[in-house]
Amino acid sequence: MYLRTTKVKRPNGRTDEYLRLVESYWNQGRPRHRVVCNLGRKDLLAPHAEALLHLLKGEEPVKVKSSEAKALGAWDWGVMRVARHFWQELGLEEILDRLTGQQGEGSELADRALALVTQRLCEPSSEHGMARWLETDYVCDRAGQRWGAEWREDAERLASQRPRVRVKDRQLRQWYGTLDRLGKHQKHLEKELFLRLRNLFSLQVDLVFYDLTSTYFEGNGPAELAKHGYSRDGKPRNRQVLVGLVMIEGWPIAHHVFEGNQRDASTVDSVLKDLQERLGLGRVVFVGDRGMVTSQNIERLRSRGQGYLVGLQRRRRSEVLRYLERATGQWLECRAGIAASEKAQVPKTQVQEVTSDQTGVRVFVVDSQERKSYERSQREKAMQRVQEQLQALEKRVATGKLKAPEKIGAAAAGALARHHGFRYYDWELKEGQFRYFEHPVNLKQEEALEGKYLIQTEEPHLLAVEAVEIYKQLSEVERAFGELKDVIEMRPIYHQKAHRVQAHIFVASLAFLLDRALEKKLKSAGLDLSSKEAWQVLKTVRVVEIQLAEGESKRSVTQGTARAAQILRAVGIKNLNPEAPNSGNKVA
Repeated sequence: MYLRTTKVKRPNGRTDEYLRLVESYWNQGRPRHRVVCNLGRKDLLAPHAEALLHLLKGEEPVKVKSSEAKALGAWDWGVMRVARHFWQELGLEEILDRLTGQQGEGSELADRALALVTQRLCEPSSEHGMARWLETDYVCDRAGQRWGAEWREDAERLASQRPRVRVKDRQLRQWYGTLDRLGKHQKHLEKELFLRLRNLFSLQVDLVFYDLTSTYFEGNGPAELAKHGYSRDGKPRNRQVLVGLVMIEGWPIAHHVFEGNQRDASTVDSVLKDLQERLGLGRVVFVGDRGMVTSQNIERLRSRGQGYLVGLQRRRRSEVLRYLERATGQWLECRAGIAASEKAQVPKTQVQEVTSDQTGVRVFVVDSQERKSYERSQREKAMQRVQEQLQALEKRVATGKLKAPEKIGAAAAGALARHHGFRYYDWELKEGQFRYFEHPVNLKQEEALEGKYLIQTEEPHLLAVEAVEIYKQLSEVERAFGELKDVIEMRPIYHQKAHRVQAHIFVASLAFLLDRALEKKLKSAGLDLSSKEAWQVLKTVRVVEIQLAEGESKRSVTQGTARAAQILRAVGIKNLNPEAPNSGNKVA
């Protein structure tokens, strides 16, 4: 590292010189330079430049005079700065200030809630982990007053015992209190946030996307929510809750928490009621996945004057094969998605409308080359695994190691139960000879289904190609759940109180909202970065505090990497400095 002088000419003709800390590094065999930190005016820092360089490079301390510089610390700042920008731009700070002001709570809740939300973006952990995060990041309120960690006095002794609680009880109660207070405002906050998003981005609220996921508990969880059910996390032994997410044009506008054993289809009625009564939505087209399709739900949508566009379950509905057989007309080509269009050979997606068995109901058969290729490869892998087991069974019978018919039948049934083998193979036992063969009916049905899916709606003016494009957007919600759970790490949940579980999920949903806001900015700017990558890159923007002389200190903000600068430009942030605090750190 070395110090570089930069001259800045002022409008009045005066020229100021500033010191920058510059790092030299190798990239692809060539030397490169990047600015690590802007230190300030040269005339103020010149007497301390040599000592300052030693300290910032992490070299052994040199003997300095009391008037020379000392590095006090450096903390990650970029994530907090960008999160606060979106927190204010989307109106969350103003809405919470108003809601809490009406109840005489003051404005501190908005700042503390932002801290909880930001922690989930850059260092997801429980409220117990807040103290560790407060030590590595510059976390402050809107006035620039930094929150500090408060460790128990016996934390060092406890470290060897690895207890879960190492922070002071007072600090833990502060964050739990923030969580509880924030949860009380969920309904009002989501409503006002939706109205603000609708006005800011002119949202077209005629299409509403809905999907469900599950998230599991460590421990029993609250009895009124935590139930055993179908686990999308692959944790069937853990109790869970269901989380429903409602999105419009890629923006999450509401979420719902259900008991873990509730069926997907049974959640639709309460979501529809909430859209109309709380969010004030009129007629919308409800877009849902196959698990939402029941005759009761469709009747509820009709009775509420709502439209719908849903996928049909391919294997559990007898009419699906009939619809596929009717697809003998002209196929219409659909527009390729972004990911598909970037491939060397762009896979085609085609659609055609077929005659429905119900009056007023429209059915579209979709044929996707990309989906067909994937499903065929999965089938072939499954068939190979089942065939290997059936071959081994055939050999055991032929060599006399297995003779009892009931045991042979049990072994064959077990082989076909794994990897959906019953879809591809059948078997027979004649005169003690075991023989397996491809299933004459089921295999043909599987091959006919590959790459095809069906969409059902009652919208009379919707074109077939438009129906496919709308249904494809549902994958955005599915991807959203992946980010909500993996990037923000909503799971697992340790809380044992129902209201706190709901507040925990609410914090995760607000973090996801900020994540979506960043992703949309990156996309608009044409940056080839995911939001997950961007949050990591923003950690290179840091706050550095330096003691200059006789107790005088200076705080500076590093510019971060070149990619961090691109992200900040895309977001629209020019001023990186936090507000100047009054003094010291706040109790977190």
